[in-house]
Amino acid sequence: MVKNSQSNIDISERLSDLWAPLNEEQREFLKNNFSLQSYKKNELIYCEGDKPTHLMCLLSGKVKIYKEGVGGRSQIIRMIKPNEYFAYRAFFAKEDFVTAAAAFEPSTIGLVPMSAITTLVSQNNELALFFIKQLSIDLGISDERTVNLTQKHIRGRLAESLLFLKESYGLEEDSSTLSIYLSREDLANLSNMTTSNAIRTLSNFAAERLITIDGRKIKIIDEEKLKKISRIG
Repeated sequence: MVKNSQSNIDISERLSDLWAPLNEEQREFLKNNFSLQSYKKNELIYCEGDKPTHLMCLLSGKVKIYKEGVGGRSQIIRMIKPNEYFAYRAFFAKEDFVTAAAAFEPSTIGLVPMSAITTLVSQNNELALFFIKQLSIDLGISDERTVNLTQKHIRGRLAESLLFLKESYGLEEDSSTLSIYLSREDLANLSNMTTSNAIRTLSNFAAERLITIDGRKIKIIDEEKLKKISRIG
């Protein structure tokens, strides 16, 4: 559920992709239709079957997009990082959400009603091209991910997930610890495997000195070998 609140953030900086092609009148319109919403750790942002109403931009925190699968096991479809847009595809497709979204950690999201986005897109061709580009990029990533999750073996899938998390969220100050702490279940859901297989494969990677594990903290020791495992699948 969206709660409106006034924003004191610099929209021109945080929503720069939307802001840049707009004229002054359109920018004022965007500012007047912008609100903030904070979410607690593990709080649902939207559910499968909900009607899309707002464009969302993650300003801080981490968000997962997922879909419930067979037997109650969910599959993580995407991981959202700060300044990334989401929750708008279903609106353009005139569908309800086919996925759900939840906060991995306390997160702040900027929201713009899709009715306002539709108004701006109808007035501004450059903004329309921006959304076409974003949707095209997301489709390409989705296609590649589908192949990887269905054709790679367990080791290749987990290695790819660890590298994906590094690319998406970076490393801590030690330059080796992933800046996201996933449960084994979430890591399994990201890698399209059972939790037991994720635990076993993580232990094997640790035994091979590819990573070290401290609770939910994962430190990458040998990135090149992980890349090799990911490539060969």
